[in-house]
Amino acid sequence: MALAFCGNEEIINAYNVDDGVLNNGCFVDALNLVPHVFLLFITFPILFIGWGSQSSKVQIHHNTWLHFPGHNMRWILTFSLLFVHVCEFAEGIVSNMMMMTNHLHLFVPAFMGFIAATTSVVYYHNIETSNFPKLLLVLFIYWVQAFITKSIKLWKFAAFGVGPQHLRFCITALLVILYGLLMAVEVNVIRVRKYVFFANPQKVKPPEDLQDLGVRFLQPFVNLLSKATYWWMNPLIMGAHKRPIELKKIGKLPIAMRALTNYLRLKDAYEDQRTAEDPDRAPSIWRSMYRAFGRPILLSSTFRYLADLLGFAGPLCISGIVKCLENENKTTVSKDIYFGVHFMSSTELLQNSSVLAVLLFLALILQRTFLQASYYVTIETGINLRGASLAMIYNKILRLSTSNMSMGEVTLGQINNLVAIETNQLMWFLFLCPNLWAMPVQIVMGVILLYYLLGSSALVGASVIVLLAPVQYLIATKLADTQKSTLEHSTDRLKQTSEILKGIKLLKLYAWENIFCDSVESTRGKELTSLKTFAFYTSLSIFMNAAIPIAAVLVTFVMHHFINESGPTPSEAFGALALFHILVTPLFLLSTVVRFAVKALISVQKLGEFLQSDEIGDDSWRNGDMPILFETGKKHLGTKAINRKQPLRYQMDNYEQPTRRQMRPNETEDVAVKVINGCFSWGNNLSTLSDINISIPTGQLTMIVGQVGCGKSSLLLAMLGEMQSVDGKVYWSKIPFCESSPDENISWSGTEETDEDIKSKNRYSVAYAAQKSWLLNATVEENITFGSPFNKQRYKTVIDACSLQLDIDLLPFGDQTEIGERGINLSGGQRQRICVARALYQNTNIVFLDDPFSALDIHLSDHLMQDGILKFLQDDKRTVVLVTHKLQYLIHADWIIAMKDGSVLREGTLKDIQTHDLELYEHWKTLMNRQDHGLEKDVQQDSQTTLERKTLRRAFYSREAKLDDEDEEEEEEEEEEDNMSTATIRRSKIPWKVCWCYLSSGGFFMVFLMVSSKLLKHSVIVAIDYWLAFWTSSKTNQSRPDFTNGTTINDTLRQPSPTPLDEENGSYYLPVFIALCAAGITLCLITSLTVEFLGLSAATNLHHNLLNKIIHAPIRFFDITPLGQILNRFSADTNIIDQHIPPTLESLSRSTLLCLCAIGVISSITPIFLIALIPLGVAFYFIQKYFRVASKDLQDLDDSTQLPLLCHFSETAEGLTTIRAFRHEARFKQRMLELTDTNNTAYLFLSAANRWLEVRTDYLGAVIVLTAAGASIWSSLYGLPSSGGLVGLGLTYALTVTNYLNWVVRNLADLEVQMAAVKKVNSFLSTECENYEGSIDPSQVPENWPQNGEIKIQDLCVRYDPMLKPVLKHVNAFIQPGQKVGICGRTGSGKSSLSLAFFNMVDIFDGRILIDGIDICKLPLHTLRSRLSIILQDPVLFSGSIRFNLDPEKSCTDDRLWEALEIAQLKNMVKALPGGLDAVVTEGGENFSVGQRQLFCLARAFVRKSSILIMDEATASIDMATENILQKVVMTAFADRTVVTIAHRVHTILTADLVIVMKRGNIMEYDKPETLLEQEDGMFASFVRADM
Repeated sequence: MALAFCGNEEIINAYNVDDGVLNNGCFVDALNLVPHVFLLFITFPILFIGWGSQSSKVQIHHNTWLHFPGHNMRWILTFSLLFVHVCEFAEGIVSNMMMMTNHLHLFVPAFMGFIAATTSVVYYHNIETSNFPKLLLVLFIYWVQAFITKSIKLWKFAAFGVGPQHLRFCITALLVILYGLLMAVEVNVIRVRKYVFFANPQKVKPPEDLQDLGVRFLQPFVNLLSKATYWWMNPLIMGAHKRPIELKKIGKLPIAMRALTNYLRLKDAYEDQRTAEDPDRAPSIWRSMYRAFGRPILLSSTFRYLADLLGFAGPLCISGIVKCLENENKTTVSKDIYFGVHFMSSTELLQNSSVLAVLLFLALILQRTFLQASYYVTIETGINLRGASLAMIYNKILRLSTSNMSMGEVTLGQINNLVAIETNQLMWFLFLCPNLWAMPVQIVMGVILLYYLLGSSALVGASVIVLLAPVQYLIATKLADTQKSTLEHSTDRLKQTSEILKGIKLLKLYAWENIFCDSVESTRGKELTSLKTFAFYTSLSIFMNAAIPIAAVLVTFVMHHFINESGPTPSEAFGALALFHILVTPLFLLSTVVRFAVKALISVQKLGEFLQSDEIGDDSWRNGDMPILFETGKKHLGTKAINRKQPLRYQMDNYEQPTRRQMRPNETEDVAVKVINGCFSWGNNLSTLSDINISIPTGQLTMIVGQVGCGKSSLLLAMLGEMQSVDGKVYWSKIPFCESSPDENISWSGTEETDEDIKSKNRYSVAYAAQKSWLLNATVEENITFGSPFNKQRYKTVIDACSLQLDIDLLPFGDQTEIGERGINLSGGQRQRICVARALYQNTNIVFLDDPFSALDIHLSDHLMQDGILKFLQDDKRTVVLVTHKLQYLIHADWIIAMKDGSVLREGTLKDIQTHDLELYEHWKTLMNRQDHGLEKDVQQDSQTTLERKTLRRAFYSREAKLDDEDEEEEEEEEEEDNMSTATIRRSKIPWKVCWCYLSSGGFFMVFLMVSSKLLKHSVIVAIDYWLAFWTSSKTNQSRPDFTNGTTINDTLRQPSPTPLDEENGSYYLPVFIALCAAGITLCLITSLTVEFLGLSAATNLHHNLLNKIIHAPIRFFDITPLGQILNRFSADTNIIDQHIPPTLESLSRSTLLCLCAIGVISSITPIFLIALIPLGVAFYFIQKYFRVASKDLQDLDDSTQLPLLCHFSETAEGLTTIRAFRHEARFKQRMLELTDTNNTAYLFLSAANRWLEVRTDYLGAVIVLTAAGASIWSSLYGLPSSGGLVGLGLTYALTVTNYLNWVVRNLADLEVQMAAVKKVNSFLSTECENYEGSIDPSQVPENWPQNGEIKIQDLCVRYDPMLKPVLKHVNAFIQPGQKVGICGRTGSGKSSLSLAFFNMVDIFDGRILIDGIDICKLPLHTLRSRLSIILQDPVLFSGSIRFNLDPEKSCTDDRLWEALEIAQLKNMVKALPGGLDAVVTEGGENFSVGQRQLFCLARAFVRKSSILIMDEATASIDMATENILQKVVMTAFADRTVVTIAHRVHTILTADLVIVMKRGNIMEYDKPETLLEQEDGMFASFVRADM
């Protein structure tokens, strides 16, 4: 057929213009082409040629700056325009088919319009990002022209009587409206920006965020299309493949999302509720949340409603398409001809299957876009709310009254819960809350539509779903309860495990591993029982979810069969099926949402109580501090007049820098702090301090002394304003002015301050070292400088004064080593010295030291007193207040305050007290004498510090070997494959090996059961739907009146004649259907149970193997593996294996199989679909590959940024008094805001990446639906046999794919992250065990061996590891039965290694040890170790009873235990305890002193009556008196046994029968102590001289 623009029928001359030009329809259409062509002609050159020369006027980093008004409106209008153009084009094509010849003018203008509209938006985007508003005039002219030409067309239609009943009229009218609106948008841009026709165009600047190179989160700034599809994330997600995403890559948050901004919003909303009439009323948190974050939630709910409504287009379109395909050849055509061309009626459009398919596709795309937009908005709001509430909590913590913290009204645990749990609950509630009001609407709509499709039987089916919803809620609450009990058991198990690991050396030496291992296993058994319940409920919940739609469909169709005497038609059946699928999701989610809502209510209540708790007393300087910060913050946010170059944070600092130390021109005030009539309490209305009148002289050393508990520390805190003042006042000296200066406003701090400020900041920062030392999780250097500028000279002086240099040298990275909870644990003395160093380093006028000597031995205290306090601080003329018990330092004091029972006993100089209160002076003197005696004793105590350093050295010596075992395996891999490409391959590989290892530990039978039941279940579900298709199609094929034109037509495609078997057919379709459904439901139950129990058995086996491997590992393993890392395997990793992997695995297998089934079904119905599958598969592969890698990185970032945040909160709560004394609140707040923002950035990117994935998989799903529909329509057009039922089946399945595709990817990504836990556990499962067997059978060893206790050491060589140098080299010794032997030598000389060799704990690779003639290397380990006794250097006690600690094997009588306690001098103490032998020992034996613990360890050795006792520096932590007792005890109780003592203080072995002196693993001297002492130059003699 020839192509002609106006058609070439003979009858009418298409080019005839006799009636007037505009009355020729074809001419009007040609006129409509003009504007489109005009636009294309003008814009193409500008787009392609002119772009190179145009350089943008504003240089900004991102090309996403959108600043023309009406930006979003324009995008929405353009998209509508494109849609209408598509409709116009389709209508033209369909009308053209009705004509004899081709009329191009029916559809060419529409096609050109589509291209022009696309060009217009591309053009606009380019102009906007490069900021050339003048070029917008082109668009303005185009809109005007198009508006005019379309209006002419509409006017002509109306003139010729074409009305709204014709589709083309409606389309033209719509186009006129759209062009008009776009014109208005364009005019608005001119009006606002004044870029043309006006003298001075408006200048614009890009927003601050876009000028900041650090902001990488562009969602708020990109155009609508990029916002909807997350296109701007592409570089990040694709880039993750090449190199991992780091914190630098994700940059900073935009200002609007920062915690500070949101905090101010929430705080204003919260504070505004406090009215003047009722200032004490607690503001409602819900209301303030609504005020601060209500709008985005409303927006998100709107999106949600739109998405839900569009969701129902799916089932309707499916039933429409099936109907159309059935009635294809029964349509009547109405002939409406005007202008010589055919006009379609408006209703005809919706009866065309191809149109419906395209509509279905568009509806899906839109629905998914809206849904993701709704998710994104709620998540962003949730994150903002979390940031704001964290800042509110933090602010409150900084103002909490100290009494609250100490009286236990607000505990650390509570604060940690608020931060870690409650804020997250709130955030999750916000994520889910649009569901609360969207779901009921969705359910109601769904039921209405079902009723429309199937009549009353649908209501029965829907009622099944609704009735089962409460059951699901019940299951959900049960799940929450079991999770709680599981948590309790696992906490118990962890406590036990960590105790075992801490005391592992002792357990091995005493051969008690198995006893303790069994106790852990029994706790694990309890945990597994509750895990079983958990698994059972989880599988029930999964089963409900899978079985409800089957049950609903079954009930509905059976009812329908009985009510209507016939099954439904395919179009009804599959529409209903799709609707049931839609309905299940909200009902399943509803239970979760309700549960979260309940949790959120509780969280808000807790948060409210916390925000209402007592704050610190309102001293004037307290108030002066806070408001400044927030006023300034508010001012800036309001006016945006903030200095653009500096981010908000530096300005904050200007306002709240604590004023540094002043240069005092001439000192007039000699009192630094003065308390008048002070009466202070800790808030329980009992005054702790009463009648206090003191003054602290400026620049002098004041000491506060008194007995324990007389209120010394309280006095310091009262001066710092931490206590509640009942009466009286505390005066701090003002800024010292020059008296003569007339100008009152001099401020020495460099920033101008008004009088008010000076008054309000009533005191400066005070350097304060609290009694309980408090460290930050930071490096040593940061702990000491504490935010002050670093000054090398000063730093060095301070370190020397506190004698920290030696300790710092021991640390692996010197003073850059992380200390604190997450770093290295220091001993008490070391911590205290760091705290004192911090107080000395700060440049403040006043220093408060609260008992800084308590944990230090005598040398260190003297050094600190002389160098630190007297020299460093006094030379600096700083005011020092020192609380101490060491009276010998009183002579250095300039002023003394003696306290007693909460009031001041005396105050004055030492001379005053000597003259006025002789009694007190004498009392002090006697105490001082006693302390001097103590001094002599203390000289030996020096060892305490050396001991601390030694333990530190040990900790590192073993740490260095394996500093990061975590990365070891990975590093090895990386060395093999260094080049980029292989590394990326490794990052995107799925860890199949680990998955297999996990499954195999679950047991092969379970795996087989799981796989087979899964496959069966899915095939049965497919069978149900297939059967439904045949059943409904059989109905269609029987003759039945056709409603379109009242005649009966036979559909003769499949069946040559109507069957008379109608009755029988119906009768056998139904029972089969019921049977299949029942089978499906049972299989659902079986599969959900098998998966959960497979996971459970895997978890059981993995934990059991892990525990046994680790407990039986050689001691070297514990030296080189950090304790935290082993504990992590038992806590975090075990938890993941227990609770997270099974549901992920279930979800993954279910969604994968569903997608595969769907694709299989579609391909079997319309094989042509397979061709389209190839590109779709490729696209899907790449999307999941990129996403998995990026998601894993972002997940890691989120986890790693969360920990510092939580630590910072608990740290602050612990060190409140210190932070407030130093006035460092602002700095800590700043740090908290930074940490919160970092974590929020990571989380925001993670959720944006999830949206990125979901948008893409959803679009893929929509394409699948489109191709499936297209394929079935195409097949039916070309006469390939396909029943309406099967088409419906295919489309219903295609619809489910869209829901499950993204789950496949997300579960895959989750599983990959979770499998890392299995990998880590596995890496420990490969450790070597100790050889427990030995070569002699235990029965051959005599019962009472070793009887005599004779030890022969022959040519012994020992090393810790085959890789390391030997620690003992060719040692020979002979110890006779009953001898008392002492071994001494410097640290690292091999003394302890020798003691371990007796127990075969180390690798004896040469030589041997014979005990009573038996080579110990041949004995089974258990036999050997259970027959010897050892007392270790650090006392280890386990939580339990005293009886359990002395005799875990329960093999001794009570008399024997009491006897042992008596020998160890503990009998009386234990008798006094409640319960006697069954008295409780807390974790680590914390309820006894170190000395007592050591004595218990002695008793433990006595209980085991062995003839050989080894004491490894056992007396190191005991005072002299107790030690002397011990020596006597050992001599008497062990008179006839062999005792080997490894000496720490040489004088303890002077009485021994034999002394062995060791050096570097060799024996240097070996003789009686008397003989050795005679050798003047011998090592032993020099040791003794040093020790005297």
